[in-house]
Amino acid sequence: MKRFLLTAAAALALFAAVPAQAAESFTQPAFQMAQDKGEKILLHVHAPWCPTCRAQEPGVAMLEKQRPEVKIFRVDFDSQKDILRDLRVSSQSTLIAFAGKAETGRAVGVTDGAAIAALVK
Repeated sequence: MKRFLLTAAAALALFAAVPAQAAESFTQPAFQMAQDKGEKILLHVHAPWCPTCRAQEPGVAMLEKQRPEVKIFRVDFDSQKDILRDLRVSSQSTLIAFAGKAETGRAVGVTDGAAIAALVK
């Protein structure tokens, strides 16, 4: 029983260390609505197989928690190629910030939480 409890505690600690998936899935209507409202937006171009994308998750989740006014969308690198073309994105782990309809920042491969937050001024 003691071994079971220790194993269960270790498993719970492991799951607690993994951040919740930040952002909502990108849809053109939701993105357009956020732009029309003049909201601050962060697009996270993500691929589930990408280790850099996974490393960005804590920073994106922190931004989502600390700045709930920022609308965060996840663009799927593998299945949303039309959106990637429109945004001129060629790499997963790309972050693009908008203030309304104006692009205000872009970074590729940035995993530092402070740098991710700095994109959305």
